[in-house]
Amino acid sequence: MAKSASRKMRDKRVREGKADVTEWRSPFAAVDMRTRRTKTKQDILNQIARKGRHKNPNFTGGDEGSFYFAHFFEIRLTKKT
Repeated sequence: MAKSASRKMRDKRVREGKADVTEWRSPFAAVDMRTRRTKTKQDILNQIARKGRHKNPNFTGGDEGSFYFAHFFEIRLTKKT
């Protein structure tokens, strides 16, 4: 495998007696902090069961939910002569 240009420059600096910048890195730079795991069958089934549900937690579906609609009419009958 070939060396990168950055690594070549770092190696040259070390050969010349200058500081190695890799020693200044944080110890967490090379650590993968993510937890990776495959979804279980139950996780997949839960995802499918919840897919497409309404976002309103009070929604029960159909005619069971409450609904308020207020509409006011003002009818003016005028007699034109």
